[in-house]
Amino acid sequence: MAKTDETLTMLKELTDARAISGNEKEARDVMSKYITPYSDEVYTDNLGSLIAKKVGNENGPKIMVAGHLDEVGFMVTRIDDKGFVYFQTIGGWWSQVMLAQRVTILTSKGDVTGVIGSKPPHILPPEARKKPVEIKDMFVDIGASSKEEAAEFGVRPGDSIVPYFEFTQLKNEKLLLAKAWDNRIGCAIAIEVLKQLQGESHPNVVYGVGTVQEEVGLRGAKTSTNAIEPDIGFGVDVGIAGDTPGISDKDADSKLGEGPQIVLYDASMISHKGLRDFVLDTADKHDLPYQYTSMPGGGTDSGSIHLTANGVPALSITIATRYIHTHAAILHRDDFENTVKLIVEVIKGLDADTVKEITYS
Repeated sequence: MAKTDETLTMLKELTDARAISGNEKEARDVMSKYITPYSDEVYTDNLGSLIAKKVGNENGPKIMVAGHLDEVGFMVTRIDDKGFVYFQTIGGWWSQVMLAQRVTILTSKGDVTGVIGSKPPHILPPEARKKPVEIKDMFVDIGASSKEEAAEFGVRPGDSIVPYFEFTQLKNEKLLLAKAWDNRIGCAIAIEVLKQLQGESHPNVVYGVGTVQEEVGLRGAKTSTNAIEPDIGFGVDVGIAGDTPGISDKDADSKLGEGPQIVLYDASMISHKGLRDFVLDTADKHDLPYQYTSMPGGGTDSGSIHLTANGVPALSITIATRYIHTHAAILHRDDFENTVKLIVEVIKGLDADTVKEITYS
């Protein structure tokens, strides 16, 4: 039971951390706290991505397992004369999930609570009521009466605005509800992989990475991969769940609890065939569940990893997650644990000869 509590505590601390793209310090500090005990060296690149190195065979290939630290949120752009705060989205948001949601503005004077507002429907013409409110017409109400009072609260342009939500175990305790699963679950996978490799021999050097600024263009993956120069790269992230009402199998057929998603294709990368086949063979050998997925409209850090230097064989492994890019998402604990098991077994098999065979397959 202690292991369960420890893992849940880690997942809660990771998701509760407030860290939008460009301001990832809180999440980086949490990841550093949990991954450092299982690492030989921990450092950051110049953009702020966390890199934790664990040596098996110091002359073996370098294997990168990367989740991203940042979550989608907003940034203060201006404050009007009445004290209402206007913002820029950071990462992709769908306007229908935003209104009336509680947010926290992180200021130099501390946290400021607000709520996203807009014109009430009661005063809109009938045609306008039928249309979603555009993001440009939204604002954050922090209870200030003027621009000066908002400044007294500490709010100023450039401040991060973060969705507010508390980590919650649902009645089915395998289902976990939280903000920022995209992509603190990837950071948790990197931590747990290094932890499970403790005391295990592995023929390589493993890098558990928490990248920055994934949601705005896979930016930290570029710099951290450049710093590491890996031979093999894995982007671990969330993926689309297709097990809620209104979604057909042709749209998305992955289900919570049925194993990690092996990404065949996304808008940022065609997965490396040799590496993909090796991962699938490893899963079959160890009787580990998995699902296939493709995402024509999105990408992961693998999109930057595989294009670094003269190329890195890379694969994205994701966890089916409901309601991503909102204040609250749901995933299944078994998928987290099976993803870790799969990556650990894959790493154990990635010796120099195997990596060479994969690269040129």
